[in-house]
Amino acid sequence: MSWLNEFEERLDRLDQGALLRRRRVVQPLAGARLQVDGCELLAFCSNDYLGLAQDPVLADAVRAALPVFGVGSGASPMVSGHSAANADLEAELADAVGLPRALYFYAGFATNASIVPALVTEGDALFSDALNHACLIDGARLSRARIQRYGHGRLDELASLLAASPARRKLVISDAVFSMDGDVVDVAGLHALCERHDALLLLDDAHGFGVLGPQGRGVLAAAGLTGSAASPRVLYMATLGKALGVSGAFVAGPATLVEWLLQTTRSYTYATAAPALLAEAIRAGLRLVLGPDGERRRRHLQGLITQLRRGLGPGAHAALTRSAWRLMPSETAIQPLVIGGNQAALSVMAALRERGLWVPAIRPPTVPAGTARLRMALSAAHTREDVDRLLQALYDIASTVPAASDGEAAPTDAAEFRPAAT
Repeated sequence: MSWLNEFEERLDRLDQGALLRRRRVVQPLAGARLQVDGCELLAFCSNDYLGLAQDPVLADAVRAALPVFGVGSGASPMVSGHSAANADLEAELADAVGLPRALYFYAGFATNASIVPALVTEGDALFSDALNHACLIDGARLSRARIQRYGHGRLDELASLLAASPARRKLVISDAVFSMDGDVVDVAGLHALCERHDALLLLDDAHGFGVLGPQGRGVLAAAGLTGSAASPRVLYMATLGKALGVSGAFVAGPATLVEWLLQTTRSYTYATAAPALLAEAIRAGLRLVLGPDGERRRRHLQGLITQLRRGLGPGAHAALTRSAWRLMPSETAIQPLVIGGNQAALSVMAALRERGLWVPAIRPPTVPAGTARLRMALSAAHTREDVDRLLQALYDIASTVPAASDGEAAPTDAAEFRPAAT
């Protein structure tokens, strides 16, 4: 039998372990609502944290760009794809994050997967947080550097690894806001270690830029490492398809390092540049984020986060107390509720959908086995009434779940689990 026939068996095993995923066809509606496979749902699944994806200001920017730039860029930015709009956007992004220079990429995953191999290679040392995003992990593997993984947020462990490394070139890579847990890295602590051990720090602030820090300028600004205090050993990466509501990503930092990335990053050199109309939409979104409207949206979002956490906190509802569900300690728009087993998480997701709510169940290998969860993503597009509706639905569903015994471990039903870590 050909080895190609094994793929059907592999798909069957994924299905048996409740690990088979499916796409859904969606159409945006007003507010935080989506039409999903023909049904209207209140969505808590989008990374559109400030509700800009459907904002008319961004749509107007695209319409104005069309007669000037057309639809496509036509070439790599190293040939003829680097438009005036893209150039203006890079300058404005660098100014927004208080760093000397920025480089605009067409996609976030491709950015990290390619800039890491441009920074270190065989014979160098790379240090990676255990819960880093897959794009950082893939970039680390492509680099051929010696990868050393440290426990999530364990700066003491990282310090020991850095001290013991004989490598001349050392790179530390970390998410800034961890996408499945919602916690924020200790930026100042990481930077101090890199200073002490002559290492370069690459931070992925995909879920923080636009939301965290003064005026939403990100985790580096929150840590005071921008402007005149900008560090020569920090590269800052952020995506533009989350709080900014469009697509793409950028890397900012010292001018020399950014120039090196421009010259050597394969996904920049060999890919068609992002269309200028997207750059114009991002520029419009950036002005909103940095202005009074952005501040209003962030205040509203913070109020929703507080409301949800109080509603799911200790003693909030008897049914939650009896269940084995566990709200993780996140103060960001990402609010994970750990259910445990894969099928259990899917069942809760299905029960929410029956009530008109879309909250995704996240399962291995995205998260460790036994920690399948609901990833509740809040947005400034939500209302307080939306959050109340979600809370009441969770109370109702929790009332139908058998009570967990004291000390009961979270169940796991993953037939096969290979951690997506370095």
